[in-house]
Amino acid sequence: MSVPIQPLSDYVVCQSEAAQSKTASGLYLPDNAQEKPKTAKVLAIGKNVKQIKVGDKILYKSYSTTDVKLDSEEYILVKEEDILATVK
Repeated sequence: MSVPIQPLSDYVVCQSEAAQSKTASGLYLPDNAQEKPKTAKVLAIGKNVKQIKVGDKILYKSYSTTDVKLDSEEYILVKEEDILATVK
C-alpha cells in the first residue's frame, strides 16, 4: 500500500482500526456510542523513529494525534513519544 504522506522527524503515519460495533454480550452500538479505537497499524515512519517499524500494531495516547483525510482515506499522525506500546 502506497501512503501519500511521508512523515518527518519522529512522526508515525497510521490507520486506525475499525471501532467495535458489538459488545461482548452481543448488543449492537450506534456510531455515537462507540468508543474510539486507540490502536492503529503503522504505514510509514519518519527518519528519527527508533523503536517502531512499518507494519507494527500500536497503542497510542487518546488526544495526542493529528487526524488527516487524503484521497478519501483517513490517516493518523502520532509522535513516537505518544506511542504507549506495540500490540501482538
